[in-house]
Amino acid sequence: MRDLVYTGFMSLDGVVDSPGGGPGEEHRSGGWVFKDLEFVEEAWSLKGEELADTTALMFGRRSYQAFAQTWPGSEDHAGYRDLPKYVVSSTLPGDAVVDGWGPTTILRSADDVAALKQGDGGAIFIHGSAELARRLSDAGLIDRYHLLVFPVLLGAGKSLFGRADRDKHMLTLRESQSYPNGILKLIYDVRR
Repeated sequence: MRDLVYTGFMSLDGVVDSPGGGPGEEHRSGGWVFKDLEFVEEAWSLKGEELADTTALMFGRRSYQAFAQTWPGSEDHAGYRDLPKYVVSSTLPGDAVVDGWGPTTILRSADDVAALKQGDGGAIFIHGSAELARRLSDAGLIDRYHLLVFPVLLGAGKSLFGRADRDKHMLTLRESQSYPNGILKLIYDVRR
């Protein structure tokens, strides 16, 4: 069985919206991970560590379309270029898949994601895609969270976690680290 891992930047109040401020990111404070915070290189080491475990990427439609504009040609994301991509969308047409960015499969439902997880292979990492992550979390399909929590309160924006009335999910802290600029690295396994 394959692990499904959500990885992302999050504000202290749980917002994951528009951290980089790039195309398709509309939040009024877009780019908040790069503003008003001292750069501490080791705080970003999680991204390099993840790449060694990543065997595929998963996106929602909007995140796929936003990342597909910049990631294929980005040297910062070169390690992801040839990895298989899965886009979970009921509306993305097949001809919207970006050429030259690794094999891409469109999944139409959470049931398709559950079936993918039952197959062989390593971890699948979800980048961005807050709405998709909420739906998959609510369906009990996310196995681990890799979070870099930033010392900022954004007050509005997409939250990683929904407010729907559902059974609680217990998490086990796998790893944590704090950095001098206030960023926290938190890695949690979802208890089953």
